[in-house]
Amino acid sequence: MTKIAIIEDDPTINQMYRMKFEAEQFDVQIASDGGAGVELVKKFRPDLILLDLQMPEVDGVTALRQIRSHDWGKQIPVMIMTNLGEEESPRELKTLGINGYIVKADLTPRQVVARVKEELAKR
Repeated sequence: MTKIAIIEDDPTINQMYRMKFEAEQFDVQIASDGGAGVELVKKFRPDLILLDLQMPEVDGVTALRQIRSHDWGKQIPVMIMTNLGEEESPRELKTLGINGYIVKADLTPRQVVARVKEELAKR
C-alpha cells in the first residue's frame, strides 16, 4: 500500500484529504505541524509528502529543510500544498527539491489525488 504523509495544521483539511486518499487505497498518516511532521516522516517513511507552508511552531520550509538534512529524507517526493501562490512562496523551496506545487483553493481533493498519483507514477 502506498504511504502518504500529510503535514497540515487545519484539521478539516486533514480529514478531507485523509478520507479521499484512504478511499483510493492509500495508507495516510497526518501531522498538524512541521515538527511533528518531521518525526512522522522519520518513523512512517512515506512514499510521498503533502506539505503545507504556513503552520504554527515549525513552518513547512523549516520542516522540509530538516527532512532533507537526513539520508532517509533526501529522496522522498514532496508536494507543497498551500494557499500561497507559487510566486509568493519562499525561493528556498526550489533548492530543497520539491516535486509539485498545489494551491489548495484551485483544486478539488479528487484533483489533488490525481496529481499525487501522477507524481508517484514517475517513480
